[in-house]
Amino acid sequence: MRVGRNKLPCSIAQPCAGKDAVKVVHGWRGEHCSAMKKMKGEEKMYNKVDANLNFVDREKNVEKFWKDNDIFQKSMDSRREGETYTFYDGPPTANGKPHIGHVLTRVIKDMIPRYRTMKGYMVPRKAGWDTHGLPVELEVEKLLGLNGKEQIEEYGMEPFIKKCKESVWKYKGMWEDFSGTVGFWADMDDPYVTYHDNFIESEWWALKEIWNKKLLYKGFKIVPYCPRCGTPLSSQEVAQGYKTVKERSAVVRFKVVGEEAYFLAWTTTPWTLPSNVALCVNPDETYCKVKAVDGYTYYMAEALLDKVLGKLAENEGDKPFEVLETYKGTDLERKAYEPLFDFAAGIIEKQHKKAHFITCDNYVTMTDGTGIVHIAPAFGEDDANVGRKYDLPFVQLVNGKGEMTEETSYAGVFVKKADPMILKDLEEKGLLFDAPKFEHEYPHCWRCDTPLIYYARESWFIKMTAVKDDLVRNNNTVNWIPESIGKGRFGDWLENIQDWGISRNRYWGTPLNVWECECGHQECIGSRQELADRSGNPDAAQVELHRPYIDEVTFKCPDCGKEMHRVPEVIDCWFDSGAMPFAQHHYPFENKELFEQQFPAQFISEAVDQTRGWFYSLMAESTLLFNKAPYENVIVLGHVQDENGQKMSKSKGNAVDPFEALETYGADAIRWYFYVNSAPWLPNRFHGKAVQEGQRKFMGTLWNTYAFFVLYANIDAFDATKYTLEYDKLPVMDKWLLSKLNTVVGEVDYNLENYRIPEAARALQEFVDEMSNWYVRRSRERFWAKGMEQDKINAYMTLYTALVTIAKAAAPMIPFMTEDIYRNLVCSIDKSAPESIHLCDFPAVDEKLIDKQLEADMEAVLKTVVMGRACRNTANIKNRQPISTMFIKAPFTLDAFYQEIIEDELNVKKVVFTDDVREFTTYTFKPQLKTVGPKYGKQLGGIREKLSAIDGNAAMDALKADGFIAFDVNGTEVKLAEEDLLIDISQKEGYVTEADNTVTVVLDTNLTEALVEEGFVYEVISKVQNMRKDSGFEVMDHIKVYISGNDTIAEVVKKNEKVIGDKVLADAFVYGGSVFANAKEWNVNGENVTIGVESQQFA
Repeated sequence: MRVGRNKLPCSIAQPCAGKDAVKVVHGWRGEHCSAMKKMKGEEKMYNKVDANLNFVDREKNVEKFWKDNDIFQKSMDSRREGETYTFYDGPPTANGKPHIGHVLTRVIKDMIPRYRTMKGYMVPRKAGWDTHGLPVELEVEKLLGLNGKEQIEEYGMEPFIKKCKESVWKYKGMWEDFSGTVGFWADMDDPYVTYHDNFIESEWWALKEIWNKKLLYKGFKIVPYCPRCGTPLSSQEVAQGYKTVKERSAVVRFKVVGEEAYFLAWTTTPWTLPSNVALCVNPDETYCKVKAVDGYTYYMAEALLDKVLGKLAENEGDKPFEVLETYKGTDLERKAYEPLFDFAAGIIEKQHKKAHFITCDNYVTMTDGTGIVHIAPAFGEDDANVGRKYDLPFVQLVNGKGEMTEETSYAGVFVKKADPMILKDLEEKGLLFDAPKFEHEYPHCWRCDTPLIYYARESWFIKMTAVKDDLVRNNNTVNWIPESIGKGRFGDWLENIQDWGISRNRYWGTPLNVWECECGHQECIGSRQELADRSGNPDAAQVELHRPYIDEVTFKCPDCGKEMHRVPEVIDCWFDSGAMPFAQHHYPFENKELFEQQFPAQFISEAVDQTRGWFYSLMAESTLLFNKAPYENVIVLGHVQDENGQKMSKSKGNAVDPFEALETYGADAIRWYFYVNSAPWLPNRFHGKAVQEGQRKFMGTLWNTYAFFVLYANIDAFDATKYTLEYDKLPVMDKWLLSKLNTVVGEVDYNLENYRIPEAARALQEFVDEMSNWYVRRSRERFWAKGMEQDKINAYMTLYTALVTIAKAAAPMIPFMTEDIYRNLVCSIDKSAPESIHLCDFPAVDEKLIDKQLEADMEAVLKTVVMGRACRNTANIKNRQPISTMFIKAPFTLDAFYQEIIEDELNVKKVVFTDDVREFTTYTFKPQLKTVGPKYGKQLGGIREKLSAIDGNAAMDALKADGFIAFDVNGTEVKLAEEDLLIDISQKEGYVTEADNTVTVVLDTNLTEALVEEGFVYEVISKVQNMRKDSGFEVMDHIKVYISGNDTIAEVVKKNEKVIGDKVLADAFVYGGSVFANAKEWNVNGENVTIGVESQQFA
């Protein structure tokens, strides 16, 4: 009787492939047990590997090792002569805490530079801090108990600015700890800081360059404006704050002058009606004058009559209006109407302009409202364009706080709160036709959550529309990942670009470097030296470039001789972040060569919301200044969601604390989850189970395989530096593993080279799985062999090479664990090796070791084994039960070596390749109704009958040969292709079949008495081994076995005592009689039996 290699007798700790821990597996030879006992008192080659898969403490030790030994700096220094590969780090703000999304951005931004460094590139990684802007001001306002600009100025600008400078570093330490914990390597000792004078001076140079190109201008423009913050927002900022709101709109009656009729107009912003100066129609549309059943006569668009007036009908079928006359839009132009309110009469009179008449413009649509819109040029870009076209008066009855002005009856009321008051007054005047609620997306300030208003303000702009073509052309040079963001979302944004509202009416920011005289003369200052020269005061070059200090520097106007003062605005903080490529180097004042060497960046990465943020500001400034793209490759990251796909938020209670997650799972596990889970631009559903599953499948398997090697290498005092891999002496399994290893290294290298992160991660995961669950499991007896014969050396060297190489290939992704593995496997025995895996080169592919045919053959073996296991599961036959024959029909054949592997894996006596499995299987066919029905509807019944009676094997042959099967049904020729058929494979009794498109395997499940007996033997051995383990016997303890309660099992054991005894170290067997203390009842293949074990030393 042959007993399989997987069922061996004594007890030794070894990794259980694919499980979460090292477990005890019975099976080994006694001589090696003695060696292990001896080893306990001797020095080990490698440090013992902890079986615990909680990596957090080990990661902290690795982090400390990196810090104590300055490994990051050494990794930079070692590549000083390498080709530059530049990475730009989008600066976070240190007055906000990191969230789980920052883990994703950090691990992507860390991994690619690590990989490129291992490939020999010099990868500068300068950290940065985004320090200006409204969030800082709001934080300080909250700290000081202030509310709004008036109170800030009462408190004092200078002390307020000092507090801002302190506030920006509130969470600096937390960010640094966070970055260290997650394994993010960047130069944080010398970061760029956007509030430093050198950084600001570089921005001043940039703004002067833009000024010299006549692209920086001041004008009145309708801007998205936050009344709470008192500042306009750029279009990219507006895009970040849309919310769905329900509000009341207004359909209003405007009395026509000289007629008892009304223009019916619609607005979604009732608060703008007091500032109304005109109405607008589409010049090309048809308008009607109608008599409605409510008693009023209206002018409105013909296309919207039913939608607006239909609701007036009391009964279904009643006609709610009668058309009196029809007009073209242009026929109504300049027709006058009476104002709704008289609030603006004095303002209009002073401007000596005509108001309150019909205008025409094509922006008016027929999709909503009445086809007539009200015009308030101070509150909308389209309205402003109409105002300029018709020279309408400028009326703005809303102040900078978003409150209605004193001219109105609603003075001091915030505009949104004024809506119901205005509607009430119109109702009382009989001028409100309807005020329907509607739901729409409305922009809110992304900083303070206040509803924005579109508001005419004096602002500074960069004329981006003038460089639109350059922007589009430069963007087309970028490799966007995914392409759909670059060509779609970002590309569309550039195609419809608007001028950049660059100024902010705030305090803490880069001061706009324009000085202005009351005579109208303006100058842009481009450096501190120019400021000193222009002011005639050398000390001006030392003035801090912030308010209020810079505001004190004045100089004489060359036109009129009066004092020129700096304009009060600061600039959009997005300009700060977009300036980092040059401003971090204080370019052009110094580091000119360094900047040119590191521009543009080869790689950047941020979340998708930066499409209109940092991605845009970088592209805009680079185009304006250098007319080239600032980056070559961009990985756009999706947002991190909870496990149900919901956006994380503290209010929902589903936000994940990144520090808690890192402390629970460790950095490598979270890093690995983000790499392998999905394409980086897709939303990531983050939850513990998913992280742990990824950790188990990859990290746990790799760690346990490494632990297996160290365990046995220590037993044998195996020093890999004393041997070399001699390929010609290697058996097939070793050659296969080395071939797969080099293939996978090539795949990982190619994928990372092309920013294909999940593909690289999955290639690593699949290899580690096969290395553990196939190579190690198939080869482990070789590690247990006595002595140090060549085959054992081959096994050790092959596994050692695979572990060290795959650790290097995985090092950019899981930097902590691979460092542990490398330092133990390599540095422990080779003192000349680099002290860190991150100082090593990325492994090179050895093409000579790649054997594609060998890989294909082994893949066929693996596939066949998987299908064979599926057959066993279907037949409900355990793997310990031997089976006589397995038949394989496949487009390949395998030689005896591979057949023996299949036989051993599946516990099959014989594998037979055959061209025909008809003897064991047949096919049944049914019509696929969704395709056959439309083609042969009336013949469907006949088709069913034909298919039920068809010879399944012959039909399958025809289908594969011709691509269809054909037959006649009631005189109609029927041809059915594979997509027209539901095909089932069925097997004859005693045989189980598994098939795919190319391979069919059949297991003969008929069990002879000899096979059944052998199955009993395997089961008894398994049960006794489990009882040895549960009883705590030593690996070398010999035992006595007790069998009782089942004559069938007793006879089998008696017949096979020697085989069983050799495997379980049993010297004696007892049948019946007194029960041993260590006894247990078992079900052995349907037979209940009591088995007991007793150590012979107590006998």
